[in-house]
Amino acid sequence: MSEKNEGATIKTKFGNIQIKFFPESAPGHVENFISLAKKKFYDETTFHRVIPGFMIQGGDPNTRLHKDNRGTHGMGGPGHTIKAEFNKKSHKRGIVSMARAANPDSAGSQFFICVSDALFLDGQYTIFGEVTSGMDVADKIVGLSRDSNDNPKERVDMEVVIAAEG
Repeated sequence: MSEKNEGATIKTKFGNIQIKFFPESAPGHVENFISLAKKKFYDETTFHRVIPGFMIQGGDPNTRLHKDNRGTHGMGGPGHTIKAEFNKKSHKRGIVSMARAANPDSAGSQFFICVSDALFLDGQYTIFGEVTSGMDVADKIVGLSRDSNDNPKERVDMEVVIAAEG
């Protein structure tokens, strides 16, 4: 990891979400997210799961590869997984954490942003960042009309850009 503190900007049609990373708490997850973003893995993927009062989730390549097959949204990944890095941080509003399957070491590319405190997730999902600006954008996304799988009826594509600060 470089000496500079890297952050990310998630660009959407509703505006940008700025994220700062926690490399000291989850170095593998931060490195994985940055690596995927630099390869443009996240570009043209969507926030495919939104639950008001809880979170917005994105990062599934199926939302780009199978745009019209919404049944596959939420099932995809990068072809590798990362070992869990549970830490002492808490799932409060604005926290960025990795989504996973039942196996704690099954996270790959999908991540979520808490739009409300979700402390019941503490110690079970790896927190690797926090929103520093743009929670109003997350609030717009979580409020969209959604289908029975919590997939917004309106596509919200993202582009993720990594930037070094200072």
